[in-house]
Amino acid sequence: MSTPQPRLDDLRIERPENTETPSRVLPWGLTLLAVAVVAAAIWWFTRPKPPVVQTAVAREVTTAGTDRTVLNASGYIVARREATVSSKVTGKVVVVHVEEGLSVKDGQVLAQLDDTNVQASLLLARAQLAAAGTALEESRVRLREAEQELQRQTALRKNGVSAQAEFDHAEASAHAWKARLAQQQSEQTVAERTVAIWQQQLDDTIIRAPFAGIVTSKNAQPGEMISPMSSGGFTRTGICTIVDMQSLEVEIDVNESYINRVVPGQPVDATLDAYPAWKIPCKVIAIIPTADRQKSTVKVRVGFNQLDSRILPQMAVKVAFRESGPPPAAAASANRGVIVPKGAVRSRDGRDVVFVIRDDRAERRAVTVIGTQNGDSTIGAGVSPGEKVAVDGPDDLADGTRVAEKKL
Repeated sequence: MSTPQPRLDDLRIERPENTETPSRVLPWGLTLLAVAVVAAAIWWFTRPKPPVVQTAVAREVTTAGTDRTVLNASGYIVARREATVSSKVTGKVVVVHVEEGLSVKDGQVLAQLDDTNVQASLLLARAQLAAAGTALEESRVRLREAEQELQRQTALRKNGVSAQAEFDHAEASAHAWKARLAQQQSEQTVAERTVAIWQQQLDDTIIRAPFAGIVTSKNAQPGEMISPMSSGGFTRTGICTIVDMQSLEVEIDVNESYINRVVPGQPVDATLDAYPAWKIPCKVIAIIPTADRQKSTVKVRVGFNQLDSRILPQMAVKVAFRESGPPPAAAASANRGVIVPKGAVRSRDGRDVVFVIRDDRAERRAVTVIGTQNGDSTIGAGVSPGEKVAVDGPDDLADGTRVAEKKL
């Protein structure tokens, strides 16, 4: 037999097929992938979330460079002309012509008292005056008769016809009637004065308004007794209270430590508690030149530039004394500052700080607070206009902390 020839295929190594290896690797791979997905999900849901902070934009100060507030105070609206109108005599009220809120004019009749007794006394005085006038007229006639008799006796005496006694009697009679006439003239004057007194008392039973104004209270009713002085019991001391609404002003007690910041004519902004959004322009009228030793205050009068019907007596009012003119360096610095909400300013290590939000991270800034008013703080340095500041947030907010922003 011939020997078979060697071939190239004889050199190939035959390996048996392994069908089990892929089936074993695939489950392990899927398991590892599932574990990775679960771990990622757990980390995603359990990761620490950034705190949510409310932000606001810092605003540039808009106050004029030549006008700034130097002192804040509070006071009340008062009237310079206010009177409780009473009578000059004691009497019973017959009629009252006014009610609360009524506008009255100067000299207008407000009420009337019972004048029965005064009318009777006035009639008696007038009768006495008439009687005195009649007696005076009779005395004039008698005096004229006595003077004529004296002239006749004088002529007869010169001719030596009349006796001296008759002449003396005629002369005495003329002088007596002259004296009687003078006395009766005085009595007539007394009667006229008596009539005037009773007429004045009659006029006093009519109570009139001392000036024009508004009736703010009605204190007496018909049938009540009224007296110019308090006498106890059920006696009233006034008919009504009248307020001159054109004399309203603000009365303020300023601490004597700050009175050097107030000068006459100084501009003032007044804000009524009833209308907090309404700023009323005013000016200082006068500074009362005395202090209250118990309260350590000085009274300041502030007048309105223009009155309004909404301004009422005894209203509470807050005032801001302003300073006009070139501001000092400190004031100029204040006017270059920014305004942020009061809650944005925090205290850390004895310093005022503000957290500025930039790229979703909190940046701590030390600031200089100039003043706080109406829920806003004025910052002189540390924050620029337009930057966002954190108004609220966690108390442990630190520099560099990532935050979620919620705009105010």
